[in-house]
Amino acid sequence: MDVADRYLDQMIRALCRFDGVDDFIPIAPDPRRSPLKAAAHRAITVLLAAGGLELVRRRPFDAETRRLGRDWPVHADTMIGVRRLENLRDLVRTVIREAVRGDLVETGVWRGGASILMTAALEAYGDQDRRVWCADSFAGLPPPDLDRYPQDIGMVWHAMAPLQVSLEEVKRNFARYDLLGERVRFLPGWFKDTLPGAPVEHIALLRLDGDLYASTMDALTALYDRVSPGGFVIADDYGIVEDTCRRAVDDFRAARGIVAPLQDIDGWGVFWRKDDGSAEPA
Repeated sequence: MDVADRYLDQMIRALCRFDGVDDFIPIAPDPRRSPLKAAAHRAITVLLAAGGLELVRRRPFDAETRRLGRDWPVHADTMIGVRRLENLRDLVRTVIREAVRGDLVETGVWRGGASILMTAALEAYGDQDRRVWCADSFAGLPPPDLDRYPQDIGMVWHAMAPLQVSLEEVKRNFARYDLLGERVRFLPGWFKDTLPGAPVEHIALLRLDGDLYASTMDALTALYDRVSPGGFVIADDYGIVEDTCRRAVDDFRAARGIVAPLQDIDGWGVFWRKDDGSAEPA
């Protein structure tokens, strides 16, 4: 293993907190509790907060769960796990080695971990020209737009506060790894508004992580034609939210007649290579 790969292995471990340390998860109020228990929870919370403390529960670290991205690390910069990060590194290395034309794009960046790794890979493998585009609302997921995409009925992720990560926080996370520079570009806003006119001409790798049918379909519709021959498309949520992300990917591929096989990453994430027939990832 050379120095670049060793550095990226350490980046992967750092980004998903693959460190053997237990998580301590804040205990939120439970609406199912009786009024008396709810009042007791509030009182304890206020009392602890006065001393700079917080009510938490311990979640023991589980290496296989973290490797597959099946938990939600409290303090990590990504929740996608080691396997999907390793695959992302490998695909970035492939497009560099094979000179696939274009930049790297992520639609849905959360705390920035996957985009940070893509930036680190460009640096480690000596690519001086490509940019990393981070597209996100930086305010969480949009409410379902059922007039356009009734497939998202019942989705409530827009109300989940942990998914609402600001642009300033993402930039701070890039800066902690000394990777916030001119090559990193941000596209804040809803995908339907920002992606059609995004100033990126050619894409070597497109990583989709929008969860919803709308977010996935909007990204593919706006950006797929800019993916270069030999470029890669990753659908992070394909095996997680089958009625939304998987359905959007399947519908788009069917409508466009895309026959390149979907390749499994870890039971959840998948990818395919545009204009299949190119060499397998190095």
